[in-house]
Amino acid sequence: MSILKNNFLWGGAIAANQSEGAYNVNGKGLSLVDLLPAGEDRKEPLFNPSIGLNKKFDFYPSHESIDFYHHYEEDIKLFSEMGFKALRLSISWPRLFPNGDEIEPNQEGLEFYDKIFDTLEKYNIEPIVTINHFDTPYNLAEKLNGWYDRKLIEYYVRYATVLFKRYGQRVKYWITHNEINMILHIAYIGGGLIIKDSDDKNQIMYQAAHHQLVASSLATKIAKEINPEIQIGCMLAAGEVYPNTCHPDDVMAALSKNREQYIFIDVQARGEYPSYSKRMFKELGVNLEKQSGDDEILKTYTVDFISFSYYSSRLESGDTEINQNKGNANAFASLKNPYLEASNWGWQIDPVGLRVTLNQIYDRYQKPLFIVENGLGEIDEVNNDNTINDRYRIKYLSEHLNQMIEAVKDGVPLIGYTSWGCIDIVSAGSGEMKKRYGFIYVDRDNQGNGTLNRIRKDSFYWYQKVIKTNGEDLSF
Repeated sequence: MSILKNNFLWGGAIAANQSEGAYNVNGKGLSLVDLLPAGEDRKEPLFNPSIGLNKKFDFYPSHESIDFYHHYEEDIKLFSEMGFKALRLSISWPRLFPNGDEIEPNQEGLEFYDKIFDTLEKYNIEPIVTINHFDTPYNLAEKLNGWYDRKLIEYYVRYATVLFKRYGQRVKYWITHNEINMILHIAYIGGGLIIKDSDDKNQIMYQAAHHQLVASSLATKIAKEINPEIQIGCMLAAGEVYPNTCHPDDVMAALSKNREQYIFIDVQARGEYPSYSKRMFKELGVNLEKQSGDDEILKTYTVDFISFSYYSSRLESGDTEINQNKGNANAFASLKNPYLEASNWGWQIDPVGLRVTLNQIYDRYQKPLFIVENGLGEIDEVNNDNTINDRYRIKYLSEHLNQMIEAVKDGVPLIGYTSWGCIDIVSAGSGEMKKRYGFIYVDRDNQGNGTLNRIRKDSFYWYQKVIKTNGEDLSF
């Protein structure tokens, strides 16, 4: 008998800006990612948008993506065939507020999401909705430098209020910001920040994050007023940072890196900035500008659950010379762990790290947890008989789910698990289609060519079995 509860939420996860396409259809405005190209060209504007956004590129993958906008019924039916209990998706902020600062939402955008929720209800799939998934309207980045300007709190709260009023009786689980700590690593899509070389980068990033935190708490307040049964969650890009050796300097360095990723969740879950933040901000030269009432709203309206993505653990040294050998495969700079294998994109594979991460987060916050992203991005080949043998993905997921179950045995309360990119979507980091995570193959290549036909992979049937047995049968 499975140790997981009968109402455990098995499912998958996608994001609007990586799946919907239809980037200029029915009144939608530009999103941050709509100006990002694919492949090597993507790195420059992703990490240095002040330079890259002035260029014109031949191909922008988010413009069509996998066209979920027109294929959602087919795709949700396939999710139902797998047995999904839940689908994590995001709502496109610029589809509802094209410039971000309008007073009234775009009705055609709302009608699209009405149909999404109708279809999910038809198949008894519970929606897990991310309000802001790297999808700040580009207009707010261009005019205000994104979340660095406090006006974005007002615009976000207006947007969130529309969502809660319209869908507050249909959606129980909400996530306010996707991977909020990623604003420190990919500031452009994380916060709509266009940072020049001469700018005080740390001040801008942490100030912008403070505004996101206040907005999250205000959204929580409004959600509870509209429907007290709504559950609001935060989300971080997680992965335990290990010390490179047992040398005390390495242990301290790893502790500091872990604190860096947890600082925003400390605020959202505990209601205040942690004690270590004072020294951290002082050493970084950060002086947060707060308004009267900020601390009170943060303290009063904390989150109900903590969600996170997990792809890999990381390694840190206290020796600056050793740290020069860090790689940057998955947006986090990390030393290479000699005990771990890696994917074709250099992401080290550490299933036990998921168990460690689950235990560490629960020990720290004592709130229910939700794994909302996990998976393996790899190159898939379609056989002549239209089958796709992705045993490597099945192996990866089986090993991670085994460790997830061990964490539940350890006493971690877990709401559910949604595998990232359950259908192939555009990669956020590289803009590629060939970096595939899905149980469902989409016939689309890096240049936007292909029929968009959907094909079930071997992992489709494996995950179907996993869900049917509530995680009891992970064999492959």
